[in-house]
Amino acid sequence: MSAPRLRATPLPGIGVQYDLITKEHRHLSVVAHRDGARTVNVYRTDDPDSCAQSLRLSSAEAGSLIDALKPSHTSASLLYTTDLGLVAERIEVTSASHWNGRVLGETRIRTETGASVVAVLRRAEAIPSPTPDFRLAGGDTLIVIGTREGVDAAAAILGRE
Repeated sequence: MSAPRLRATPLPGIGVQYDLITKEHRHLSVVAHRDGARTVNVYRTDDPDSCAQSLRLSSAEAGSLIDALKPSHTSASLLYTTDLGLVAERIEVTSASHWNGRVLGETRIRTETGASVVAVLRRAEAIPSPTPDFRLAGGDTLIVIGTREGVDAAAAILGRE
């Protein structure tokens, strides 16, 4: 079986549309918007030119979906696991987060979950071993290491809006 062909069509002022016909003869397309968002379209089986479903994803959501579709996928934000039961994940602090502008120590992540924030990624900079007085900002990505349960609990704390 040959590799599926992805046809790219420029959409001036919008981005690029990528069309794929699956081996089951289903028509899918993805519009890659200039702002990083993606629109995924699934077309009707009885009329492959009529869109049956359309879903717009933010650039972060699209990145998670892309990662999930990779053959080697384990988790969208999972960095590493060991036989010891530890995981490391990327957890984003959104601009709407309760923690935007607050110091890391106020989250009480280490105390409440046993997980540790070992680094913060901010724009093109990595800040290793942030101290409790490190001020968080929307868009920061925290690298958190701990047990699966601890990292999940840390993500719940950081997801507070």
